[in-house]
Amino acid sequence: MILLGACAGWSLITAAAHDGRPEGVLLAVLAVAAGHAVGRVSGALLPVAAPCAGAAAGLSLTVALPALSAGPRYAAPLGHAGGTAALLTLATGAACCAAWATPVPELRLVLRLPAVGIVLAGAVLGSVAGCVASAAVLLCSLAAGSVPRRGACLLGLAVAAALAAGTAWALAADVLPGGLTRVLEGRLGAHRVALWQDALHLAGRNRGLGVGPGRFGELGGTAAQTLSADGKPHSALLQSAAEQGVVGVLLFVAAFCWVLHALWRSPRSTPVALTTGAALTALAVLAVVSDALSFTTVTVGAGLLAGWATARPWARDGAAPRP
Repeated sequence: MILLGACAGWSLITAAAHDGRPEGVLLAVLAVAAGHAVGRVSGALLPVAAPCAGAAAGLSLTVALPALSAGPRYAAPLGHAGGTAALLTLATGAACCAAWATPVPELRLVLRLPAVGIVLAGAVLGSVAGCVASAAVLLCSLAAGSVPRRGACLLGLAVAAALAAGTAWALAADVLPGGLTRVLEGRLGAHRVALWQDALHLAGRNRGLGVGPGRFGELGGTAAQTLSADGKPHSALLQSAAEQGVVGVLLFVAAFCWVLHALWRSPRSTPVALTTGAALTALAVLAVVSDALSFTTVTVGAGLLAGWATARPWARDGAAPRP
């Protein structure tokens, strides 16, 4: 709660300094906090049913909300594909957590079937990133059953997220080898990379307080004004750097590290903790390269999943964390 309060407080400080609009950050912080609280309570009472319901809700929202469709209507130039992929990833993580939470081994296979269905749904919806991320979470969850201790695996997830963030930052700074830059631009799109370069340029000129929340679209240069219809650089990391300065980036990184630490100390089983860690790491990677965290459904879902994975069952109150 102290960390979330710091995120909210810093957004207000930077907004006051530059006449920014902190409502988006405040809403995201509130959504994560509310989702985490609900997840802790429902996960303690219904450790299997609550994640199952969450997985069903995530898939239903992805299919039902046209604004999250990855189809052609929303594809130019960047669209809402990040939100679609993020919801599919979180839904897969929730379904896998439900499977590991059941005490009946025979039910685990049945409860994993929805996760397989979500991966296939990503392909049907045309969300390549969602299909790949969901499949990665499912495979990590299956492998988590044979992991005796969680610490090294969670550290590996942190390194994977750091590599993704470093690669995006290096691509925006144009310091990667030419061949690798061309490959990544071909995958991510020249529009997106141009927005990242604008964000990094703003961050370099305003390292302390940034330019203020919600002001990237106004001050981000030609790419931001012509390519970003929503006024965002489509990278949570670079948006934090541009709009909230170095402290904003540190708070963004600290929030992710806190989640991994909470999973390390969680009283839930190691497979549940590692499955959640894999899903939230995939979300972090998606957030680095897209606008995934701009959707309230995604931030609520992230809070719910973290809450379910760190909930302390009533019957085991005071029990030591499992290895």
